[in-house]
Amino acid sequence: MIDDRAFRPNTLGAIGKAGARFRSLGDAGADTTTAHGRLLLTFLGGIAEFERDSSAPSRAKAARAKARGVHMGRPPALTPHQRAEALRDLAKGNATQADIARQFKLSRSTISRLA
Repeated sequence: MIDDRAFRPNTLGAIGKAGARFRSLGDAGADTTTAHGRLLLTFLGGIAEFERDSSAPSRAKAARAKARGVHMGRPPALTPHQRAEALRDLAKGNATQADIARQFKLSRSTISRLA
């Protein structure tokens, strides 16, 4: 397995190597000009790396499941027969999206995404 940490850019490290310092205007804690700011940024970077590394097995497991054809997420709101019926009614102009949404007790945006 390739260690993807080698591909992650370290923007603040590059700024520091260039001889400049970083100070966030929106967050007083993100400031490489002070020891406290450098400590805080180092701590936050460590937490971010931990989160990435600990979620990698979950992402790999989900990718394997998708490769096997496992459906991920919520079940569809309509059966294939209901979808075909709704699309047929829309195509014929027999009903509006709002009518079909009321018929199937769904939101109009669900029918809109279907169309």
